Amino acid sequence: MSLNDTPSGERIHIGFFGRRNAGKSSLVNAVTGQETAVVSDVKGTTTDPVYKAMELLPLGPVEIIDTPGYDDEGELGELRVKRTRRILAKTDIAVLVADISRGMGECEEELIRLFRERDIPYITAFNKCDGDSPAPEGERIIGVSAKENRNIYRLKEMIAAAAENGGSQRRIIGDLIGQGDIVVLVTPIDEAAPKGRMILPQVQTLRDILDSSGIAVFTKETELGKTLESLDSPPKMVVTDSQAFAMVSEIVPESVPLTSFSILMARYKGFLETAVKGAAAIRSLKEGDRIIISEGCTHHRQCGDIGSVKLPRLLKKYTGKDFDIQLTSGRDFPEELSGVNLVIHCGGCMLSEKEMLYRRRTAEAQNVPFTNYGIALALFNGILRRSLGIFPQLAEQVT
Repeated sequence: MSLNDTPSGERIHIGFFGRRNAGKSSLVNAVTGQETAVVSDVKGTTTDPVYKAMELLPLGPVEIIDTPGYDDEGELGELRVKRTRRILAKTDIAVLVADISRGMGECEEELIRLFRERDIPYITAFNKCDGDSPAPEGERIIGVSAKENRNIYRLKEMIAAAAENGGSQRRIIGDLIGQGDIVVLVTPIDEAAPKGRMILPQVQTLRDILDSSGIAVFTKETELGKTLESLDSPPKMVVTDSQAFAMVSEIVPESVPLTSFSILMARYKGFLETAVKGAAAIRSLKEGDRIIISEGCTHHRQCGDIGSVKLPRLLKKYTGKDFDIQLTSGRDFPEELSGVNLVIHCGGCMLSEKEMLYRRRTAEAQNVPFTNYGIALALFNGILRRSLGIFPQLAEQVT
């Protein structure tokens, strides 16, 4: 996998914000070295967020986001501003673009307030420092000229420094195993499996095992028993697709730790403890309660789809009740959760840690329990405590 094949959820998201005609799109083009965004002297040329995945030296794989002007007006303008605010949920580093001739105003101050509220590191880039115009400098301030390519590399260095200071050190599985440990990865191949490839959590888990000098053994659930018998000693751990929990838990001896890709991804994205607490709410759901089942990616839903078919069916079987279920996918996650009794989210492999944090906090701020697919499926199969055995403090919370 090349750097430009890095999934969006693993990229650093850099958002360019500011008022209309501050030169955001011109600066994005200068930073990327490409005609990423449409440039015009007409205010409001950028009407929707523009995304560009690329390798940005000296930083590495990033996703650049050019946003509409935050001072946009009218009914459509308000919708664009709302979209811009939603971009903040996934922004790891913000670049506030201000026109040097206009300086800082209410629009810029409002954006800075939002950056600080969301703990987003930001850099203020005063654009249009053309010719002999003085270019301001400071710890997080720089004068640039997109037109003359002035201080563009210095801006990249400042972005890279901000990324290094705020980077996450979480591992998927590498900190749970040692050199030479064998991990068996159970990957069902059914009608929902992508043709000719593995899904992202499986690939990322494999890579983390190899980075830790562990040994990964892939098998289908139907071959798991034979696979375990072929090993000279029990594996360090078995990791399964959550949908195969029932079958896999019967095959894997109690002495061998068992968990799922979804549970590992929840920890990696920073919301495992929240998901465990949220699962407790499933037992107290009432007839007709409203549940949101949310996925971070978009895909064609098939007859055995986990979000639209399997989870609703298992929810009814486990609780004996019918619910009002709403499905969301991709970038769509409701900000207003009044009347919602539970959110069940996927593992979030296609979403950044920042966006998963935003979604979790959105639910918490409105007192809505928040769990994920792997935790819910382990609960339905009666093996939640066991699936959390590699995290003893969390396993003890399961009643």
